[in-house]
Amino acid sequence: MPQDSSQPSARAPHRVAVIVDEGTNPFEVGVATELFGLPRPELGLPGPLYEVTLCTPTREVRMNHGFFSMAGVPGLDAVDDADTLVVPGRPDNVVPRGADVLDAVRRTHARGARVLSFCTGTFALAEAGLLDGRRATTHWMWADSFRELHPRVRLEPDVLFIDEGDVLTAAGSAAALDLGLYVIRRDHGAEIANAVSRRLVFAAHRDGGQRQFVERPLPDVPDASLAPLLAWARERLGDPLTVTDLAERAALSPATLHRRFRAQLGTTPLAWLTGERVALACRLIERGEERLDVVAARSGLGTAANLRALVRRETGLSPSAYRRRFGTAAGEPVVP
Repeated sequence: MPQDSSQPSARAPHRVAVIVDEGTNPFEVGVATELFGLPRPELGLPGPLYEVTLCTPTREVRMNHGFFSMAGVPGLDAVDDADTLVVPGRPDNVVPRGADVLDAVRRTHARGARVLSFCTGTFALAEAGLLDGRRATTHWMWADSFRELHPRVRLEPDVLFIDEGDVLTAAGSAAALDLGLYVIRRDHGAEIANAVSRRLVFAAHRDGGQRQFVERPLPDVPDASLAPLLAWARERLGDPLTVTDLAERAALSPATLHRRFRAQLGTTPLAWLTGERVALACRLIERGEERLDVVAARSGLGTAANLRALVRRETGLSPSAYRRRFGTAAGEPVVP
């Protein structure tokens, strides 16, 4: 019986390998499996987004501080089938990685696969020679050690993550969630990334350029949280909101609002507002709205020209290319 052509066809899932080395931090392994390994039946897709394989250099490895050991998983040959390789961090960063681990990283990158590092996993990528002359980040606590060991890498320790195309690096452990959701958004679009973030009860989008070390001074008032203001603004992205409007809503001066955004979110009010509007524009494009002037108006970006420029800056794609890749017409279901 012929298959109903109105139903989206199953695609081979993107294969992800995660190297679990001696002393690896369990949290970052958990981030990789949570983001890329768990089934997502709520998305209504015909198959999984990713297929995850954990692999180890020896038959058994002890995790950080010996909390538990991992055994019975494939060896490092598993990286040879991966489309993306994830290298989590470990605390003993001055101890060189094993030659077999570094070889696995090098050959995975050499054949064109994407390589991600979480937290101090950036040390392994640098040891393998993947980062010479390139931008990268790692946890701020180990920035000085990293610079001393790897002076040819252009370290940027004040951001959450960096995308260098084929190599992406995340800062602290929690920034691994930001990078993972960013990768999902790039692979499958904003709608699916937002659905995954809701499942995680985590922010759908924090720009990689935000500071990884956010200062949190004692508030001047009992509750200085920006959450009510952010929720109010998200409901009005299509309105001509300005930073002055946000300040008035919060009963703050623009300067005080700017300081609170920096302290609590690591970004500026204008950058946050623009990021939210671009994310909304992408969701509208995915849902089938083809009129760019309508998308620009409903998302608060003003003009089609501004929309084109900001969508390209954020996603690397023009709105039409973004629609072809992630739109519902391409066979992706709409996520409620």
